[in-house]
Amino acid sequence: MIAIIDYGMGNLRSVQKGFEKVGHPAVVTGKPDEIMNADGVVLPGVGAFRDCMKNLTDGGLIGPIRKIIEKGRPFLGIGLGLQLLFTESQEFGQHKGLDIIKGKVKRFPFYGPKKNGSGPTESSGEILKVPHMGWNTISFRKKPAPFQEIEDGSYFYFVHSYYVEPEDREAVLTTTNYGIDFTSAIAKENVYAVQFHPEKSQAHGLSLLKQFGDLL
Repeated sequence: MIAIIDYGMGNLRSVQKGFEKVGHPAVVTGKPDEIMNADGVVLPGVGAFRDCMKNLTDGGLIGPIRKIIEKGRPFLGIGLGLQLLFTESQEFGQHKGLDIIKGKVKRFPFYGPKKNGSGPTESSGEILKVPHMGWNTISFRKKPAPFQEIEDGSYFYFVHSYYVEPEDREAVLTTTNYGIDFTSAIAKENVYAVQFHPEKSQAHGLSLLKQFGDLL
């Protein structure tokens, strides 16, 4: 059984339906004991980083998340569920995350890179629309099991204003370009997490959910 962590934020039913569609039963739960007994765990999420961390703390869910990961069970973060794994976020101040992946969550720059490829500048860069919303491609740096059937350059659905910057570049699974090249998915041992939303990404997203479920 897959446990989808319910901490009061995100469209959890759509993630559950995605797993059910590919033949993997999943339960939406905020009960620590049910999460601890699951064969695999999914942490989805939308909303503000600080509020999500507060809800996880208030629900007594941080301990179970850490223990599940320590036990080596498959773990998938989706959307804000990726960002929460990091050390800290710069969203509306400085806020501590779960610190499972060392690194920061940063806001997209207002300006894209110059045409000659140098960094974002106000004088010559293209203004970026934030949030980054819609379909975009991913480029693989490596291909662990849940992603082996997904081709490089596949399209996934994104909606976010902040992106992750891991300290350990070995954790980077995919990158995506939106004004800058940013990390759109990470993989470290039994932990996988994506900035895009597989439950909204049609065939490629369902393929990812199925392959994750196949790990159990």
